[in-house]
Amino acid sequence: MSPFVNVLGAKRLELLQDLVPSAKDFGVVLNPRHPEGQKTADDVLAAARSLGRSVYVVTAASDREIDEAFAELAKRRVGAVLVATDPFFTTKRDQILALTMRYSLPAIYDTREYAVAGGLMSYGSSIPDAYRLMGVYVAKILKGAVPADLPVEQPTKFELVINLKTAKALGITVPLPLTGRADELLE
Repeated sequence: MSPFVNVLGAKRLELLQDLVPSAKDFGVVLNPRHPEGQKTADDVLAAARSLGRSVYVVTAASDREIDEAFAELAKRRVGAVLVATDPFFTTKRDQILALTMRYSLPAIYDTREYAVAGGLMSYGSSIPDAYRLMGVYVAKILKGAVPADLPVEQPTKFELVINLKTAKALGITVPLPLTGRADELLE
């Protein structure tokens, strides 16, 4: 199973632009210790160039660095923030969400759990669907398939979740086409 999580930076940036079209500059928060961090940065930078936008990348690998990263993005007055996929960031979700609200920074995340916890928007592969695919894969093996003969599976379902309460708190009106594309709207 390939979770397909670190190659969605361009799509997340596009969704941020759809939600906050006035944003000229975007921030990206990366963990420099994450092996896919540079790939995510390159993906987002290329997408930003194609959209005619600039991106400011900050790195964080500790609580203090997360605080400093968001303070720096606020100081630079970025219009919106993309928080990269990272298990460390998942463990610091409450801290990250509090900082986006403190600095009034619209942000997009990789999993719906961020949006459920109060984050503005998430886009990523469906974790329940990935577990279902894993179950199908295990069933094939238990029925005698040789694992080496099976193809690598990738997610087939992606979820866009928008927290309307957070959008309202940030003074953002979610465009109707974006609400129509959302898999879930939280109120």
